[in-house]
Amino acid sequence: MDALLLARMQFAANITFHILFPTISISLGWVLLFFRWRWLTTHDTAWLTAYRYWTKVFALTFALGVVSGITMSFQFGTNWPGYMEKAGNIAGPLLGYEVLTAFFLEASFLGIMLFGHGKVSERVHLTATFLVAFGTTLSAFWILSLNSWMQTPTGHTIIDGEFHVLSWFDVIFNPSFPYRLAHKLLASGLTVGFLLCGISAWQLLKHKANAATARVLRTGVTLAAVLIPVQIFVGDLHGLNTLKHQPAKVAAMEGVWDTEQGAPLLLFAWPDETTRRNDFAIGVPNGASLILTHRADGEIKGLNEFKGAHPPVAPLFFGFRIMVGMGVLMLLLSWYGFWAARRRGWQVAQLPRPLLWAFTAMTFSGWVATVAGWYVTEIGRQPFIVYGLLRTADVASTVPSGMIALTLTLYVLTYAALIVSYIAVLKYMAEKPEEVLATEADDRARTPPGAQTANLPAHEGTAP
Repeated sequence: MDALLLARMQFAANITFHILFPTISISLGWVLLFFRWRWLTTHDTAWLTAYRYWTKVFALTFALGVVSGITMSFQFGTNWPGYMEKAGNIAGPLLGYEVLTAFFLEASFLGIMLFGHGKVSERVHLTATFLVAFGTTLSAFWILSLNSWMQTPTGHTIIDGEFHVLSWFDVIFNPSFPYRLAHKLLASGLTVGFLLCGISAWQLLKHKANAATARVLRTGVTLAAVLIPVQIFVGDLHGLNTLKHQPAKVAAMEGVWDTEQGAPLLLFAWPDETTRRNDFAIGVPNGASLILTHRADGEIKGLNEFKGAHPPVAPLFFGFRIMVGMGVLMLLLSWYGFWAARRRGWQVAQLPRPLLWAFTAMTFSGWVATVAGWYVTEIGRQPFIVYGLLRTADVASTVPSGMIALTLTLYVLTYAALIVSYIAVLKYMAEKPEEVLATEADDRARTPPGAQTANLPAHEGTAP
């Protein structure tokens, strides 16, 4: 393999590993805020137990996200120096804004959120939880703004091969940004929803359930059931936007080689770029045109109109179907799970074991859908790193391919070990929650709510 392909594979490996953790932490921060608020309003110790357990999950997830994010950023200099030379006037400030606003906000209040309960007032601790959750969302805002600009660049001018900003508003709020941000935030919510359901279902199956399990499962299944139809709607809007600004990407996603009116929706096919046709195709007549243009005879440009400037077809074709297929499974399982649980008065211990096993199997389904969708987005931008303006091959470094292959191998081995360790720790914590959490929750439950409220001002800011 040549150095360019290896460099792309290395960046793909890094960003694949990295994106798993912000996908959880973005929405998990808001779920923690909900748990925290429910504890304060009900003084039900189950909510405090849920908060304490999932705060540990958040801390572990946040740590891996930070480490992998730093590693990923190094590659802008090692593998893609031309990108920062040509687009650094835009990419540099946006990445800087993310650090100066979102990351500093998270880092400043994360310690209070993790270790401050019982040392600061309930009000201060709730505020710290809110600021951490807000920081994760703000981080997504800046990163997705940069990524969206690379997909639909606006608000700039090019002087001597370098990008210069004409309007920061147009750079940040580029044509695809609102759709990508909404799509990603909803994906994060769905990922967390099924993570909550999966771990709670595992606890029930292994008879390790605690007072919080029922509430966590109810939160997860409700979150997933509400968000999945919204995600389908936003995904449709995102598809219309992509068809307008990146028609070659849509053509690859749908396997359309020649421009067609009334293009079929291919349920399965095997795209062959050599013969430029689809083998073993099974499709719904006019389906692709109806979905993408909302007209049965709508026109979809074919890949043959973009020869030499369209992405590889197979990864997009199959990646898109994996993402959509996972979304359909999420819809069916979340809606059935919500109906089944509500029918039993949310007595989750009475749920059928096959349903609990299904939730367990879907614990990390959000990861699968996210990675598949991310590949569609990023591979679909090729052969450009800034769509239509700057080719990926023009900004790659001259590092020997052997060196890139070596570091790629080390990255993959390290990331595989970390993923296995992460899942193993989640399993361990789910099966063996620390007894101290239940003890602290019980201690607080014995304190009358009025006494807690009366002690808030005196308690604020005191040492343990």
